[in-house]
Amino acid sequence: MMQSDIQLMKEVGLDSFRFSISWSRIFPEGKGKVNELGVNFYNNLINELLANDITPVVTLFHCDLPQALEDEYDGFLSRKIVKDYRDYADFCFKTFGDRVKTWVTFNEPYVFISNGYATGNFPPGRCSNYAGNCTVGDSATEPYIVGYHWILSHAAAVRLYKKKYQVSQKGEIGITLVTFWYIPKSDTAADKEATSRALDFWFGWHAHPITYGDYPESMKSLVGDRLPKFTKSESKLVKGTYDFLGLNYYTTFYIENAPPTTTNKSLSSDAQAAFRLPDNGATIDGSTGLHDLLVYIKDNYQNPTIYIHENGVGETRNASKPVSEAIKDSARIKYYDSHLRSLLQAIK
Repeated sequence: MMQSDIQLMKEVGLDSFRFSISWSRIFPEGKGKVNELGVNFYNNLINELLANDITPVVTLFHCDLPQALEDEYDGFLSRKIVKDYRDYADFCFKTFGDRVKTWVTFNEPYVFISNGYATGNFPPGRCSNYAGNCTVGDSATEPYIVGYHWILSHAAAVRLYKKKYQVSQKGEIGITLVTFWYIPKSDTAADKEATSRALDFWFGWHAHPITYGDYPESMKSLVGDRLPKFTKSESKLVKGTYDFLGLNYYTTFYIENAPPTTTNKSLSSDAQAAFRLPDNGATIDGSTGLHDLLVYIKDNYQNPTIYIHENGVGETRNASKPVSEAIKDSARIKYYDSHLRSLLQAIK
């Protein structure tokens, strides 16, 4: 199956393929004994891609933490995760880095943390009673503790790679962040400020520390003591820890200022920014948002190298539509055409 899939990639004309390594497939217990069958699988995948002139781009963590570490010390809620993640990354760099030249430490921190620790929709399913159907958790504090440990884990892996492997392996390492683009719902100062806060919470939460060594000012102001502080040494450790930023972008939303929450605080409401659609219910053309987001990142985050790692559009499945009609796929053709044009304008 792997070989046939890769042949299809080659026929389509793909020159790279981003995939994730499952931590538990390498270390079933999160650390210690290695699963050689898992290592062999990824070696075979990487070799098959290269044999077909397809460059592997590898993500080290995409939401699948070994259950053993969750059971042992609550996973990313514990600082112990930093060492275990660094050791896992070290093994991957050593084992696959002779052929893998582009590494992504984490995929979409905001989505994993928000759903796993603020609303409880993703594993480990933690949240406050007022935020979702969870038996344990704290939506006001745990998301920020996990985010803090994600940033430290990312930085530990990047520092290790740069010190131990980058010169000899001649590769690059970064992180993939997700955000929408945001437009103020009205021309009021309140909605404009809320729009800025939305970007700070969705994108800047992780981009700001790894660029500048600390969180965005809006987060520090609104979250207060619930936001773990970086020590001076930690700030120095995390600052400048990427060769590129991966970007997952899908669409644009309007943002409306929301009142502060005095009780039942949560990551979901701390930004005081409410997502809105147009009053007529229509969708927003997200292609111009891609242009504006890329320019925003360029201007606010020191003009980094950016790889767009995810971008696309879904539609409701129509089982009665003939295959001959379905493969015309006009919605996605229009989507990608408009987004590629916006990308070109941003590059110019």
